[in-house]
Amino acid sequence: MGFPSFFSEAPRITLRDPLAAFLGAAEGGLIEYSYTDAVRLAGHSCPTVAGTWLMARAGLAALHGDEVPERGAIEVSMSGWEDEGTTGVMAQVFTLLTGAAAENGFHGIGGRFDRRHLLRYGSGEPGTVARLSRRGNGATVDVSMDLSGVPFAPDMRPLMMRAMAAGADEDDLVAFGAAWQDRVRRILIDHADDPALIRVLPVAA
Repeated sequence: MGFPSFFSEAPRITLRDPLAAFLGAAEGGLIEYSYTDAVRLAGHSCPTVAGTWLMARAGLAALHGDEVPERGAIEVSMSGWEDEGTTGVMAQVFTLLTGAAAENGFHGIGGRFDRRHLLRYGSGEPGTVARLSRRGNGATVDVSMDLSGVPFAPDMRPLMMRAMAAGADEDDLVAFGAAWQDRVRRILIDHADDPALIRVLPVAA
């Protein structure tokens, strides 16, 4: 469908959703998510979406080890407020993967599968994008990202200025888009497991 080819090479995330299993939406409740799913949700691909994808992946792995994470059983507490910077965009990606929702989430069936109140904003944890907590055993990690180690191409600024100018031609738009997505590619592919880029810190009970 015209997505950049590297989208299919980005790490995939498999989760088990008991609600999907209960309603027969996925065999055994197992659902595999790809980076393309996050792009479809956000409507765009950028370093923030890519970095959040990797933060969620790393946080879920830290909480579950070799087990398949259970969607709907993770609480997400965003450090920033919903309308602060890119917090809302990042929260959407976390919701996609964890099922955690605010007051507008799924109400559940017969007291089960309730996804409301699992997503909160404004915790203000310093140096942290989000805190993920596993319901049941209380295991908790803070996740953050530092994308400065994967800078844009040196010519990004002039490319963006030309692309945003009135009457920008197709060559300018293509060149800008390619340069923009090249940084996303390097984040997702070259630095997917880079601890300097994606940081996970266990939180003591």
